Amino acid sequence: MNKRDSWDAVNIFLASALLLLIAAFHSAQNVSAHDANASPSAAASDSTPAPPADGAAAVFEGAIEGAIGPITAEYVLRLLAAAEKSHPICVLITMDTPGGLDLSMRSIIKGILASPVPVVLFIYPSGARAASAGALITLASHVAAMCPGTNIGAAHPVAIGEGDMDDEMAAKVTNDAAAYARSIAVQRNRDPDWVERIVRESISSTASEARDAGVVDFIANDVADLLDQMDGMRLSMNGTETVLRTANANITVMPPTFRERLLGKISEPNIAYLLMLLGMLGLFFELQNPGAIFPGVIGAISIITAFFSFQLLPVNISGIALIICAVIMFVLEIKITSGGLLTVGGIVSMIIGSIMFVDSPLPFMRVSLAVIIPSVVFTALFFMFAVALGLRAQRRKVSTGERGIIGESGTAKDDIDPEGSVFIHGEYWNAFSDSRIPAGAKVTAVEIHGMKLKVKPAEPKEVS
Repeated sequence: MNKRDSWDAVNIFLASALLLLIAAFHSAQNVSAHDANASPSAAASDSTPAPPADGAAAVFEGAIEGAIGPITAEYVLRLLAAAEKSHPICVLITMDTPGGLDLSMRSIIKGILASPVPVVLFIYPSGARAASAGALITLASHVAAMCPGTNIGAAHPVAIGEGDMDDEMAAKVTNDAAAYARSIAVQRNRDPDWVERIVRESISSTASEARDAGVVDFIANDVADLLDQMDGMRLSMNGTETVLRTANANITVMPPTFRERLLGKISEPNIAYLLMLLGMLGLFFELQNPGAIFPGVIGAISIITAFFSFQLLPVNISGIALIICAVIMFVLEIKITSGGLLTVGGIVSMIIGSIMFVDSPLPFMRVSLAVIIPSVVFTALFFMFAVALGLRAQRRKVSTGERGIIGESGTAKDDIDPEGSVFIHGEYWNAFSDSRIPAGAKVTAVEIHGMKLKVKPAEPKEVS
């Protein structure tokens, strides 16, 4: 591959990477905008002051946004550990989640139940929800509150990444989840019958319905309103009565760290999917254009990062196999003349594989069609550009080595009868010809025999 081809490959890959990054940003921008509007304090940067040494007059505030997974559990447990060291009045966590993974939910609940500092879960802002795993986490808190216009419930367990459960297994899982939910409700003095219904019947309640059912303690318009309402509330913490003095309390925001935010974004299905595509495209370009380097580096980083996401998501192996099969078809289109059949087959295989990529009945755990369709179209166009680049390189006349001199024009330096010397392609050659060529005449290279060049008199149209 010459230098020009290398730069062409890098330029096409850079454009491809840019388009995929734009798609990734577009897939996450609604979540990011919601995060910024949901809780101004939760959107604070890492420059937020560390917890004060004297945390007695402070309330630690955090936020759970989006699907609950291992990174969410890591963040909440870190927040509770910081509270245990600094002893604030309470830990207040705003929540807006469609649910999440059972193991992560149980880790968070264990942390809340063991916390020596009161934990307040606030479903906020208006329009937010605490569904599935979020509902059980809310019920496990010492104080539960909701904002008007929010809802809580729909905690029926769903199998993720294990295929459909038979009736017996589904009953076992549901009974286990119901018993777990009832035990939390009894420990927190909430209505166990309502809690069991959100598991078995997937019911969901508004803020006023949840308060009337005795499963939340307050309905508040915002954090300040909630702190005012909680002031003077008595709680039993490990057998000791604690009185919350939250009126006019200082709020210390404890946002996720950069690492937690980054890993949280990477573990989103849409981002993991795009990283996998970017990785495959980068490695493909590096293999097709050895020495381009940049596509290979970015591709390797992207594919390894995608593997990290795959550990956190219920990835379907068949879906990945179909996507890889699609890439192979696109590559073969460069090598084999199929009349476009391989490209069509690759597009169909990629669409099906992308839909199957994450094996989950939950919408928030699947790759969005708004990401799949543009990605498939873009990938097909990407390989068309690659085909065009390959064909152009194949058709370009060789300019170096023995093949590069064949057909070049030069000048006879002395009479060639039948041998002599010529100046051609910037070099002096010993030459021979089947016919006599006088010195100074134009010649054309025909063949190379060892260190000698066979030439013939140049035709008028060949004279350079």
